[in-house]
Amino acid sequence: MLADLLNHNLLWAAAKTREDPAFFKRLSALQKPEYLWIGCSDSRVPANVITGLEPGEVFVHRNVANLVHRGDLNLLSVLEFAVEALDVEHIIVCGHYGCGGVRAAIDGHRHGIIDHWLQPIRDVADICRHELEELDGEEARHNRLCELSIRAQVDGLSRTPIIKSAWNRGKSLSIHGWVYGLNDGIIRDLNCSHSG
Repeated sequence: MLADLLNHNLLWAAAKTREDPAFFKRLSALQKPEYLWIGCSDSRVPANVITGLEPGEVFVHRNVANLVHRGDLNLLSVLEFAVEALDVEHIIVCGHYGCGGVRAAIDGHRHGIIDHWLQPIRDVADICRHELEELDGEEARHNRLCELSIRAQVDGLSRTPIIKSAWNRGKSLSIHGWVYGLNDGIIRDLNCSHSG
């Protein structure tokens, strides 16, 4: 099976070279994306595929349930590099409906170490309990919690020292919250953007 992946890569690279002989030369020369994508690790939500972007056009960080933990040195390193070295202009936090991480956060079962990671989603669920209880059906509550968690991540990201420092220096930088529908392939803007 691994050989299949390598063969698919060879076919892809050959097709890219046929379409555009200078593609890899340009790609290897410079990385200058306009976007940082903070998304879920779910294999069904690849940033460049669902946005129609080519390699090199989006810098990507993915983790379970697209969370912004203030102590996550991996995320913070990616964020600082994207803002300071790559000069991205847009940061997109994109979750998705049907997220297993969101579901695991509120299903009432123990899942191991991931429970600690998912705590911010439970916190959002607790804060918004009344709103969620008013919704009809588990799927509607789950979808709304996905949206609320994305909004909370956008808000938290806007308060990090990396972002505040960039805005204080006048950097053109916006943070957006989006949600992707696995059932229809559509990205929805949650209209919770922040800019400096």
